[in-house]
Amino acid sequence: MTYTFGLDTFGDRNDDADGKPLSHAQTIRNVMDEGVHAEQAGVDFFGIGEHHTEQFPMPAGDVVLAAIAARTERIRLGSAVTVLSSDDPVRVYQRYATLNAVSGGRAEVILGRGSSIESFPLFGYDLADYEELFEEKAALFAELVRGGPVTWSGKTRAPLDEQDVVPHIESGPLPVWIGVGGNPQSVIRAARLGFSLALAIIGGPPARFAAYSQLFRRALDRFGRPPLPVMVHSPGHVAATDEQAKAEFWPRWRDIITLIAPERGFAIPTEESFDRETGPAGALHVGSPETVAQKIAANLRVLGASRFDLKYGMPGLTHEQLMTNIELYGGKVIPRVRELLS
Repeated sequence: MTYTFGLDTFGDRNDDADGKPLSHAQTIRNVMDEGVHAEQAGVDFFGIGEHHTEQFPMPAGDVVLAAIAARTERIRLGSAVTVLSSDDPVRVYQRYATLNAVSGGRAEVILGRGSSIESFPLFGYDLADYEELFEEKAALFAELVRGGPVTWSGKTRAPLDEQDVVPHIESGPLPVWIGVGGNPQSVIRAARLGFSLALAIIGGPPARFAAYSQLFRRALDRFGRPPLPVMVHSPGHVAATDEQAKAEFWPRWRDIITLIAPERGFAIPTEESFDRETGPAGALHVGSPETVAQKIAANLRVLGASRFDLKYGMPGLTHEQLMTNIELYGGKVIPRVRELLS
């Protein structure tokens, strides 16, 4: 099995060295530098997730990815994730097809229903239509990826009649993943549409997602599709020692989860729950390069996955801490995971 390793960010707002929040604009510029540094550190993929909040000021990640593309040559670039339910599939496809052209064929996209739902009221969508919006729009996106004139009709946007959607992809279809946080129907949908599977694991034992990997493979076979890869996306932070990584990450994790807990239905984190999540059976990949590498390798084996994306950063961490994280992840964690899996 060939393994690949990525870094994802939500554009988490940085603090300066004195603990004061930087501007949204400076945080976005920092993400550009982080994407360039990821290539220099040997990372395979750099992704930006869509968010529309004070803590995550990243509503147009494709624009930032295009800027990174202009300063890099090898690293693959994409969304992590794009909230397709509150966007137009044609425009999403056009933006990432354009990124593919700008980057010389390095673009991909991860589609999500929207576990963060701030985009729904922002763009005038009703949460009562949550399931229908994604089902229809994902099906249309699959038609767009196939290429050629598209004919489609549904309830969520205007119909298309033999519509040529530009720009055309130069070589091969645009790689597409569906992000899944725990819904078996989403796993089956990914297989039915012919999209790869991205398991977003942000809490609890990752091993419980092994059933989803197995379901995905059975569904691909049932729909007569070839094998497709499975990816794991989980939060984490790498520093020189376990103690330093936890000390830097814990207060930021505590604060942001406490903030979003009422909307998302999360439990308020405690130091005990944080210790469980950063332990061998938890979802958080926080620690020294050796600790994080051992955990990534174990989870890739258990889940039968061939790719791991570390969702790095938290609102309040400094740009310097994130650059160190990237350096350690690319320079020490990835080579060690490859060694462990060989």
